[in-house]
Amino acid sequence: MIERFGIFRVAQFPPLLILLLSGLSLTRLLPLFVGVILLKFVDELLRYTLVASTSPVLFQPLPEVQRGRVQSQVRGIAEPLATGLTGVSMLFVIWLFQGRLSWSTAVAQQWQSGLFLGCTALLAGLWWLTVHKMRAKYLEVLVLSADWGKLSLSQVDAQRLKRELREVLNRPDSQFDKDAYIDLLIRTDPKTASTILAPQLLNLSPELQRRSLEVMLKYPDPAYAGVIQSLMEQASRPDVLAAAMRYFWLTNPVPNLERLRPYCQLDVDPVVRSTATALMLRLGNPQQKAEATDILRRMLTHKQEQERRMGCLALADALYLQSLRLYIKPLLQDESLPVRCAVLEAIAATHAEDYYPALLRGLYYQPTREAAQQALVRLENDAIPLLQRLADNVYQPTVIRNQAWSTIGQIGTPEAIHILVTCLMTSWGPTRKMLLQVLLRLPQEQGIDAVADELGRSGIETLMIQELQFLAHIYAARLDLATKSTAKEIELLHRALRGCKIDAIERLFLLMQFLYDSDKIRAAAFNLQSDSRDDRARGLEILDNTLDIPKKQTVLHILDSVSKQEKLRYLAEFISYRPMKPQQRLRYLLDLRHFLSDWVIACCFHLARRAHWKLTGEQTLACLRSPTGFVREAVLAYLRAASPKALGQVLPALYNDPDPLVFAQVSQMMAELGLEPPPNPKPRPQATERILANFDSDLELI
Repeated sequence: MIERFGIFRVAQFPPLLILLLSGLSLTRLLPLFVGVILLKFVDELLRYTLVASTSPVLFQPLPEVQRGRVQSQVRGIAEPLATGLTGVSMLFVIWLFQGRLSWSTAVAQQWQSGLFLGCTALLAGLWWLTVHKMRAKYLEVLVLSADWGKLSLSQVDAQRLKRELREVLNRPDSQFDKDAYIDLLIRTDPKTASTILAPQLLNLSPELQRRSLEVMLKYPDPAYAGVIQSLMEQASRPDVLAAAMRYFWLTNPVPNLERLRPYCQLDVDPVVRSTATALMLRLGNPQQKAEATDILRRMLTHKQEQERRMGCLALADALYLQSLRLYIKPLLQDESLPVRCAVLEAIAATHAEDYYPALLRGLYYQPTREAAQQALVRLENDAIPLLQRLADNVYQPTVIRNQAWSTIGQIGTPEAIHILVTCLMTSWGPTRKMLLQVLLRLPQEQGIDAVADELGRSGIETLMIQELQFLAHIYAARLDLATKSTAKEIELLHRALRGCKIDAIERLFLLMQFLYDSDKIRAAAFNLQSDSRDDRARGLEILDNTLDIPKKQTVLHILDSVSKQEKLRYLAEFISYRPMKPQQRLRYLLDLRHFLSDWVIACCFHLARRAHWKLTGEQTLACLRSPTGFVREAVLAYLRAASPKALGQVLPALYNDPDPLVFAQVSQMMAELGLEPPPNPKPRPQATERILANFDSDLELI
């Protein structure tokens, strides 16, 4: 019945049937006893079939955050309260008619039965009106629930939704509301959107016409050529006419390109002219393609920005750059930002591999970053190797590497998701955190499903154990380095270690979201960040009732407000804590440098310089070749105090350091030591390695 008639017709069926039976009993067309028995039978039958089946679906459009609360209020409060009030009302009616009125027994029974049936009919009518009111507002609620792309037509009454959308588009509502409904249609069922949008095109505003045509162009259908042709004749805006032209000629099996010539004249708006030229370049014969190429050449070299921009967008529609490829390089250096962004789109649309590096360079600049990201997403799998090499390059800025991972996530193909999951197992620190965030942001929980399929529950728990092991090392370092010194360097190191602990706990919560409900995990994390003991206790209680992993108790004790010694005792199964001297612990900490943040490593060298602690040559060399400038600066400051002899040999190899801070530091140190700058300075990491090979023997503590 639900599949055949729709959710709302079925929801209205029970109250209508009860209203009919009550009315028949009131009019004496049905004996009272039979009517009551039938009412009871219908109530029992429909309550556990139709009502039980439709109720969960009616809650579905509510946002997920509110859905559970509303359902619990309805089922835990409203339904029992309604049942109780009904029982009290029945008792009151019985009490009222048992000797309280001066009627005969027969008259009292007759009025009592009539009142009972009348109340039943009245409540059934209210039930029907409620469902009818809900039906009218159901679409508005669906619009609200369409956020984050979590709504699909499989979750709602598809036929009813489409009927409501048609009615809304026909009503004289505000354009904002229609815009929201079109967004809902696009998100839920873009493939069949044309069946609803095409008949309404002529009645929509120009902006909605343009957006509707953009959606329809993704799944073109020649059946709507007549509507599109009428729209071309009535279009009031150039962008609407251009979109209609693309749809009409791309869906026409035998396009008559001669009709495009009037649109290629110089007095025609550039938006329309560029579209007509691109269509001729794509569909025309050699002569027509030559004419279109000449028109586009004039547009690409025009003095007006709008002409150049629309010429670049026409290149994106043309599929092939052909001889116009020569204009790409100067356009990439155009003074106009919209023109440069349009060129990036054209490179992606035409798959001009020679200019793919320009798309990556676009990520480095804030004005072109979004356009470059969209262009790379358009390349889909072709862009994945480029982005992965950029993301794996530790010498690139962190923000650019994060943009590369985010772009791979936006590509969203199975190959892209596989790359993200594979790199998750071998990454650490900020990179792992970024990968987890990208996977969690994927729509329809694709990232969560991919991690579950490739790693499984055991793989996720292994990653959580790694975070717990790292936390054990952090707590051990904070405990052993808790000296009585008031030096600024020791305080900086402790603050940096606290930051590492916070980052590890954040990654732990991100990993939990792959196993449990994200809302519960985020609520627990939010409460645990509070300074209130009640809030922290609430967060721990949420986790206690949610987690079922073997290391549950360890996680709860780590997040609880207990001492470092207590936490190390609970983490003893991961590492066995053995107290070390501060100098020994610092050297042990630097052996774990691949898991530490750059700021922690820099603080370790600053503390070693201040406390005159000896570090190994291998540790110093590895950190001297760090991609982060302030780490190299800290190592050089340590060498200045620990081994001036080794420093004098290292400085010439670092003279042309790309970091301004390190370059200034090297120049100053060379001047202090009386060293001349090398004639042709080049980066020589191998030479630095040979110099520091015998670092331990050359070290002279001051």
